[in-house]
Amino acid sequence: MTDLTTVAGLADALAREGFAFVPGAAMRPALEAFGSLADWEGFAASWDDLGLDTYMADGGRYRKRRYAAFAADADGLRRKPHQPHYQSRDYNPLNGGVERWFAPIAPDIGAGESLTTILSFCRALFDRLDAPPAWHIEVHQFRIEARADVLGHPTPEGTHQDGVDYVLVLLVGRRNVREGRTTVADLARRPLGDFVLTEPFDAALVDDNRVMHGVTPVAPVDPLEPGARDVLVVTFRR
Repeated sequence: MTDLTTVAGLADALAREGFAFVPGAAMRPALEAFGSLADWEGFAASWDDLGLDTYMADGGRYRKRRYAAFAADADGLRRKPHQPHYQSRDYNPLNGGVERWFAPIAPDIGAGESLTTILSFCRALFDRLDAPPAWHIEVHQFRIEARADVLGHPTPEGTHQDGVDYVLVLLVGRRNVREGRTTVADLARRPLGDFVLTEPFDAALVDDNRVMHGVTPVAPVDPLEPGARDVLVVTFRR
C-alpha cells in the first residue's frame, strides 16, 4: 500500500496514476517533514483579506484571490517580482488570453513558515519526478463564495489543464458549503477519480501533462448564511 505521508510514496502515486488525492491526516505530516506549520492559524486567516477577481468573463463576483510567483533553482527558493498571471485560451477558454493582475500575496504570508514549508515540500516531490535546472512556481490564494442565489464555481472554465507541469490543490478551510467535488479525467475526458476536499490539509496532486481536473460548484448548507471554500493552489512549470 502506498504511503501518502512521504514524498517517496506520493511521487510513486503520481508516477503511476498521474494524480493523487491525499487526506489531511496524511498530508500534514508529509508537509511537516520539510519545515514548520506553526503559523498556520495566521496563514489560514489571511484568506479573509483577498481581493475580488475582476477578470471573470462569466460576470461572476464569487471569487477572491491573491497571487505570487517564485523561482526554485540552484540558489534555493525565492520570490520573484510581482507579475501578471497568464494562461492561453487553449488552457482557459473562459478567462485566458489576457494578462491578469491580482493583488500580491502579503509579504509576511509569502515569507512565512507555512508557505515556505509547502513550497519546499512541492519542490522535493516534483524534483523526484522531473528535476529541471529551475522551476517557475505560481501560488494562488482562492476563496470561492456561495450564497443561496449564487453558486460558487471553483473552476468556471470546467474540466481543464493549467498549462503547467504539476499542481497542488490544498484545502485551507471551508465554511457552510456543500459539494465542491474535485474530479480528475484523462486527456480524452474519461473520468479517473473524484474526491471532496473537506478538512484542512486535504489535497489533490496532479500531473498536468497527463490528466485534466475540475471542481463542481459549491452551495451554502444554510441558505440564510454565506459560505466559502478556501484553497491554496501551487503550480510548478519547467
